[in-house]
Amino acid sequence: MEAESEPYVRLATLRTLHRVVADLNAARSLAGTLQAVVEGAVHGLGFDAAAVSLVRPDGDLVVAAVWELEESPMGGPSVLLGQVGSRESWDRLLGVSDHWGTLRFLPYDRGWAVASDIPRWIGDGPLPVYANDWHPADGLLAPMYSAGGDLLGVLSVDRPRSGKRPGAWTREALEMFSLQASIAIGNARLRAEMQRALARLEKEQQALRASEESFRQAFEYAPSGMAITELHGAGRGQLTRVNDALCRLLGRPRAVLRQQSFADLVHPEDRALLERTSAESGRAELRLSRRDGGYQWVCLRNSIVADAAEGPSFLLTHVEDIEDRKRHELQLAHRASHDALTGLPNGAELKARLARRLCPEPQPVGAAALPAEVGHQQPYGYPADSYSAHAAYEGLEGADPYAGSVHGYGPVEGSPLPGLAAGFGEHVHAVVPAEYGPSGDAWSVPFRSGPPTPVDKGLAVLFCDLDGFKSINDRFGHNAGDSVLVEVARRLSGAVRDGDTVARLGGDEFVVLADGIGRDEAKDLAHRLRNAIIPPMRIDGRAMRVGVSLGIGWAGCGMSIEEVLHTADERMYDEKRARGGAVRGARGERSHRRAG
Repeated sequence: MEAESEPYVRLATLRTLHRVVADLNAARSLAGTLQAVVEGAVHGLGFDAAAVSLVRPDGDLVVAAVWELEESPMGGPSVLLGQVGSRESWDRLLGVSDHWGTLRFLPYDRGWAVASDIPRWIGDGPLPVYANDWHPADGLLAPMYSAGGDLLGVLSVDRPRSGKRPGAWTREALEMFSLQASIAIGNARLRAEMQRALARLEKEQQALRASEESFRQAFEYAPSGMAITELHGAGRGQLTRVNDALCRLLGRPRAVLRQQSFADLVHPEDRALLERTSAESGRAELRLSRRDGGYQWVCLRNSIVADAAEGPSFLLTHVEDIEDRKRHELQLAHRASHDALTGLPNGAELKARLARRLCPEPQPVGAAALPAEVGHQQPYGYPADSYSAHAAYEGLEGADPYAGSVHGYGPVEGSPLPGLAAGFGEHVHAVVPAEYGPSGDAWSVPFRSGPPTPVDKGLAVLFCDLDGFKSINDRFGHNAGDSVLVEVARRLSGAVRDGDTVARLGGDEFVVLADGIGRDEAKDLAHRLRNAIIPPMRIDGRAMRVGVSLGIGWAGCGMSIEEVLHTADERMYDEKRARGGAVRGARGERSHRRAG
């Protein structure tokens, strides 16, 4: 390259330059590209040494590649590998250097511009004799920029093999080479970023596959039921995925469940609760139908699974079997409201049922039983805490727990209970029915003639007290007495209508509630009850017989529960006294045993 005017020398240089540029583009990594840059500068452009300082993400430059034609005995420029120079020092160095086109030449007499933190190596070459000779402290730099104008790095070359400062042809060749090196380094960085991105993507996909597999196993092999419900489109609400535990719980095959929704399976009384829970992504205890036609108590826990971009995607439902717990709760509730010996409703339950039927607003005797002006409110006389507890127990907190059958007392299909409507929007007043014909008791109104009308029907309260029970207790013992009470409870229950209540108030006292009957019908009912009890009963191989005294009272809105029971009790006492049965002692206490 000394005789730069000779065309064949330039042609050979172009060929060499073409070859080293091809080597740049053939490199498969950033490190390989940087090494090809320094080797190309040495072998293709006629320099003894070259180094590339690459811009790091923090802006500083690090010596990333070096090459020397012949390794120096003192280590040469290779000792510079890994050394870092600040961006500020490099910018100052490039600024004070002579501008040779895009190149920067720093003569040896301007070495003061090289900051101490810039990696530098000075060889032991000969000192210049002529002005155009290369000095060992001279430096030639080729900054390399990206297409956007950002500095990628600096190519430093040293010791031209001609011993002269590079002429115009060598400078132009170095400029062309540094431009191609910039493109190659940019492409290598892009490839490296793509490779890192692909590696991250693959790692994320592996993590996603692992997560999906973990979810699949947790879903499929969960000991309790799991289901996925569609939230959008035509299949909204449909079960798109269920596990084996849910299939076993409901006794339905997977293919059948995937054609249904929870709305198809839920008990009709729990449908509103299901809809509210599905919308709120919460928890609910309700009943789902089984294949055998029965219903299974379950606890649904819903979680809305949302996509970061599209929002809610599907509903994940955990279905827990709570049948045993519910059965236990029902047993506890039954024990609290029913007599342990006879299984009949106890005194507390009797009063609660009366409270559901009565309100504080008094009604005249024989008045039409009209709906209350206000909507159905919390039942009069029923404790607020009991009302809330019962509602929560049924899983319908906030709904009216007295609509429908509650502990066996409520309207069944065809039941003559006008006071307990099929819905729970109205309360129909309980009215004491009129009595036909003159009467001197407190329940009478002036004589009326004509056929009975619906207003002549009301809520009858029949107070029953056994006659002769104390002698059985005293003679045969309490076990025999208990057996008699059980048999009496069975006979009374068989003598009443569907929907009537038979309760054991305590001891040998029973109360029957019969709604929607007139005075004559109440007398007929009392006659049936008496005839059911009188026949002898066989207890422990012995024939035993008890009688019964009955008093018929009437419950009406505006009356207290104590008043209703006391009135019926007084009617029973009047009959007992008229028949010569057991009478009250001091303060109205009975002479026979009063068991709890």
